[in-house]
Parts: sequence; C-alpha cells; structure tokens
Amino acid sequence: MQETISPSQPFSAKHDWPYYWISRVNARYALELERLLKPHGLDVSRWRVLASLDEHGSLGVSEIAEYAILRLNNTTKIVQKMAADGLVQTRSRSADARVTEVSLTEDGKRQAKRARELAHTLFERSFRDVDAGELKMLNELLKKVFDRLGEDGPQS
Repeated sequence: MQETISPSQPFSAKHDWPYYWISRVNARYALELERLLKPHGLDVSRWRVLASLDEHGSLGVSEIAEYAILRLNNTTKIVQKMAADGLVQTRSRSADARVTEVSLTEDGKRQAKRARELAHTLFERSFRDVDAGELKMLNELLKKVFDRLGEDGPQS
C-alpha cells in the first residue's frame, strides 16, 4: 500500500518540502544560465523565446508565451525588442491577421544555436552523475506534479 504524503507543517521541515527544492533549483538554474548568456547579449527570457522558435518554427506571440512560460504582455515586449535587435521578424499570420507571427532571422538562428550550446553545458554540469533512468524518473515525477497543479481544485 502506497503511503500518502500529507505534510501538516511543510515549512517546519523545509528540506522535506519538494517545492523548497523545486524553487531553489529553478532559481539557481536561472542565475547560472543568466551568467552564461549575458556575455552574448541574451537573458533567460530571450533564450526561452529563441528556443521556442528554434524548436517550433514560426509561432504567434501567445504561442511563444505558452511555450516559454512567460506572461503575454512580457512576451510582446521581449519580441518587440528582439525584432529591433534583428533576432526575430514579425508579420501578420495569413490565416488570421489578428495574430502576430514571429520567426527567427539568420542572426536569431545563430544566437539560438549558441544559447542552446550554453544551456547544454549547464545541463551537463547539473546532471553529470545522474543516470538516464534517474533523469527519466525525475522528468516523469515533475510532469505529474505539473499536470496536477493545472487541475481544478478547491476554490478559496
């Protein structure tokens, strides 16, 4: 029989509270990635936009916001700055002119490649002694938690 986890006082034993570790890992990851990206004129938000476009091709701004886990208004501002810097180009989507479609320029593709290499370096450092099975289990657990956080729960 599987024991249900029900921490009654989660902050009294913060090292046993998964969100403590999730938050710390995410914050440290962002700081380290920012440190690697900054000399290349990038930040984590720009990296997320570049990575989304590199993986999915042309996307609408709201699609980028979803993939990059950014607020729509922030994504709009980031895309505008990236367009001014020559990393992306925008146009109205032919099927729906209300949608601003964004794609990488050649310079954006080069920056995406460089940023991906830097992120991979950080990944390798972070997971150097984690085997494939452990990584798969970690990803499955985090996905399960992520999906459950999106479920409708009690409203306060």
